[in-house]
Parts: sequence; C-alpha cells; structure tokens
Amino acid sequence: MDIRKIYTYALQREHEGKRFFEENAGRLKHAAAVGAFKELAAEEQKHIEFIESQLAALDKGQPASSEALKKELDEGAFFSNRAESEMLDQTVLEAMVPDLPVLRMAYLIELDFAQFYETSAKQAEGEAQKVLQTLAKWERTHEALFKKMHDKAYEAYTQMPWGG
Repeated sequence: MDIRKIYTYALQREHEGKRFFEENAGRLKHAAAVGAFKELAAEEQKHIEFIESQLAALDKGQPASSEALKKELDEGAFFSNRAESEMLDQTVLEAMVPDLPVLRMAYLIELDFAQFYETSAKQAEGEAQKVLQTLAKWERTHEALFKKMHDKAYEAYTQMPWGG
C-alpha cells in the first residue's frame, strides 16, 4: 500500500467536499443547516491542511503522525454536538424540506469519506493506520449529523399535506 497515493486521493476528495459545503451553504434555507455547512467547510479545510502536512512529512522522510488530529477530532465533536442541538431546537422543521436533496448529498459525501478512510486504514500499518482511523471517526460524526438532519426534515415532509 502506498500511503502517499491514499493521502493524495484523500486531499482531492477533501477539496471536493469543502467546495460542496461552501457552495451549498448559500443555497440552503434552514439556519441550522446553513451553519452546519459553513462549519463543515471550515473543518474540511482543517482536513486539507492536516493531509498536506502528512504529505510534507513524507517528503522529508518522516512517518505519519496522528497526534495533531486528536485535538481537532475533539473540537469536531463539539461542532457536531452544537449543530445537532441547534437543529433539534428548531420549531419549524418544514423549513428544511427544500433542503432535503442537499442534506442527503451531504450525508452521502460524509459516508463515502468515512468508508474510504476505513478501507484505507485496513491496508495501512502503524501511525498511518491511526491517522486514517481518526479521519474515519471524524467523518462518521459528520455523517451521523447530516443523516439526522435529513431524516428529521424528511419526517416533517411526510407529515405535510400535499402541496406543502
């Protein structure tokens, strides 16, 4: 397994994810979803910077290091908890209905990221494996958040009378 290829591919995907969240934050109608997308774009930037640092370390002949990511993971959990509580405090879930396709895509992107990192971690060893497992865990928290947001909005949609 070539960890450089995994990091390079991951870097491309993280850039795509960041772009998706930035572009769609302006299109969403629901305040909690907009906030979550903006925060997640910022978190994707952290992923980008972290992966770039891993590639730079490899260029210098240094091994992978998961230490820098552990603090970020804890902060990412705070973001997810806050975004979820804000979403659950909303009294008008119907406002999220127009955002259903975007919320679904956000969930699928995070699911795909998590699966990619988990699959790659199984092929890696040592510190590189820890890095990939930590990234997977981070993505799983994002996946759960967007699944919950989507499912809540979908539930509201199914309870609405025809025609909204």
